[in-house]
Amino acid sequence: MPKYLVQGSYTKEGLSGLIKEGGTGRREYVENLVDEIGGSIEAFYFAFGDSDLYAVVDLPDDVSATAASLAIGASGAASIKTTVLVTPETVDEAVKMSVGYQPPGS
Repeated sequence: MPKYLVQGSYTKEGLSGLIKEGGTGRREYVENLVDEIGGSIEAFYFAFGDSDLYAVVDLPDDVSATAASLAIGASGAASIKTTVLVTPETVDEAVKMSVGYQPPGS
């Protein structure tokens, strides 16, 4: 199952909801959402800095990841950035492929 790194930043409204629900309440909600679309959460952390939370999730496919991203973004309570994570084994397969790329101006 593909793995994704999700970084989230709460809006003012989202932070108000987080304060009301608490961190574990929010994590449980996200676990249920991810489970509903056929995935699971490997890690879920709140953080200081550019993003308010980081999660590593397993999802069935990019369609599921896109659906979750759209639903969360449309809520207006948070914005998220989703990064597809690639295993070392996938990199091993990729380096064996021949790709005919020519840099611009070459």
